[in-house]
Amino acid sequence: MKPDPIPLHLLDWLLAGDVAIQYQVYRDLLHQERPDLRARIATEGWGAQFLGARRPEGHWGRGFYQPKWISTHYTLLDLKHLGIAPDHSQIRASIHHILAHHKAADGGVNPAKTIKTSDVCVNGMFLNYATYFGVPGEPLHSIVDFLVEVQMGDGGFNCQSNQQGAVHSSLHSTISVLEGIAEYLANGYAYRAAELEFMARQAREFILLHRLFRSDRTGKIINPRFLRLSYPSRWFYDILRALDYFRSVGADYDPRLQDALDVLRQKQRQDGTWPLQARHPGQTHFEMEISGQPSRWNTLRALRVLAHFQQAHPAGAAAR
Repeated sequence: MKPDPIPLHLLDWLLAGDVAIQYQVYRDLLHQERPDLRARIATEGWGAQFLGARRPEGHWGRGFYQPKWISTHYTLLDLKHLGIAPDHSQIRASIHHILAHHKAADGGVNPAKTIKTSDVCVNGMFLNYATYFGVPGEPLHSIVDFLVEVQMGDGGFNCQSNQQGAVHSSLHSTISVLEGIAEYLANGYAYRAAELEFMARQAREFILLHRLFRSDRTGKIINPRFLRLSYPSRWFYDILRALDYFRSVGADYDPRLQDALDVLRQKQRQDGTWPLQARHPGQTHFEMEISGQPSRWNTLRALRVLAHFQQAHPAGAAAR
């Protein structure tokens, strides 16, 4: 079943946004490749602003991870999410610098000077943008090894598991690692690929067990912030980030997605847009959108999620 057509006024509004939005609208909603638009992301709009903040020594902010959210780490994640062309030499140089100077004894990348154990979330996010930008595989092997070792018995991940002994996975950590694994596999990296595919299935099951935002024991909402639509997500979990991940890996409809899909539909405004409901406090290079106002990022992501699951299960998610 074909998804419902996007109203023309809504499509026009999306295409009046930044060139990164335009590129992804054509790619994900209109199913047209526009390399001309992708090429412009580096030279105008948000992409040019992010790149323009890169310091002469090759990093952003004060280095790898400080301060949030203008550090090299989070800026590279932002650039990846824009859809900028992955063969950008300056970006690759910054990633190589991290690999050369911020590897810990446990194999992970680690920005901390006093904490010896690497952070699970940081390594999931690093794998996400490093593989998107085409870093050679061998330097990533120890990071893959690290992530394989820290998967928890319930199938998910928790950044406190190797630091403070957490015994239950975190949705925040799990989605960050899942996104990293997805990008790694999508770009054809082979090292331990079969294990990572199996791990990803287990981690998705962990999220589905919680119906994306509910306690698996009581059915209550784990954290009300999980239902608030933010962008950029940074390391924070929310239902739209999770649904967009499931879409990105081509997941079939699962009834345990339905609660989140229903909440997402309820958040659509009369004019067809979705709002930016939450921002994560911290220093930014600039603000892409205004809290409380219609969000092109959230509208784009919501529309592609609903279109995917309408095709996957027309009698379920998108038929309501």
